[in-house]
Amino acid sequence: MLQISPLASVHPDAQLASDVTIDAFAVIEKDVHIGQGSWIASHATVLNGTRMGDCCQVFHGAVVGGIPQDLKFEGEDSQLLIGNHVVIREYATLNRGTKAYGKTEIGDHSLIMAYAHVAHDCIIGEHVILVNSVSLAGHVVIGDWSILGGLSAVHQFVHIGKHVMVGGGSMVRQDIPPFITVARTPLAFDGVNSIGLKRRGFSHERIERIQSTYRLLYQSGRNVTQAKEALKDNKDPDSQAILDFIAKSERGILLKS
Repeated sequence: MLQISPLASVHPDAQLASDVTIDAFAVIEKDVHIGQGSWIASHATVLNGTRMGDCCQVFHGAVVGGIPQDLKFEGEDSQLLIGNHVVIREYATLNRGTKAYGKTEIGDHSLIMAYAHVAHDCIIGEHVILVNSVSLAGHVVIGDWSILGGLSAVHQFVHIGKHVMVGGGSMVRQDIPPFITVARTPLAFDGVNSIGLKRRGFSHERIERIQSTYRLLYQSGRNVTQAKEALKDNKDPDSQAILDFIAKSERGILLKS
């Protein structure tokens, strides 16, 4: 059953599923879609262009679907697309896209913790966790199952691969290939994210193959070009995923430890 507090401000044209809950003092604008089983807490704001999936939770004071903080933004129509089972904690801010991409995307089962910021045109994969006060600049791409530690900041256009763990307080200025942990100041390769991979069902043998690939990339004394040449005949799918990520990197990958 749809439950809307009489103290909430909900535009009559907003499209709400039949069992959405809207608490007191929440604001829902006109061009908003909210899916089944979702909950909007008191003092949260869901703005025009937001498309929210099923079973999402938006906690107190969060601002979802705000216009981009981009001086090139000219008021064009754009969207914020939020998947299913996404949790957005207190005072997080998520901006919609610009004409460059047209949308910002948050994948299923992601957790955006308190005070985190997701800027315009970001693409966040599934099962991603942004810990408290993480700040993403525009056009950042984050792969599935990655975790960014609290107070980390990510430069615009940076890509972070799948299953990456970024240590808290990090400044991320270059692309981070999949399956690894990065930490320290300045930020550097800190090994394969073996604990996270085990938790997600990767076998010991599969993790060993990933570690062998990164030994060549980061610990063999080779530069990236030489390491790629040494790996060119490696048919392991994870190794190929790492090489493909590096080949597509426009900002360059993270430096060695």
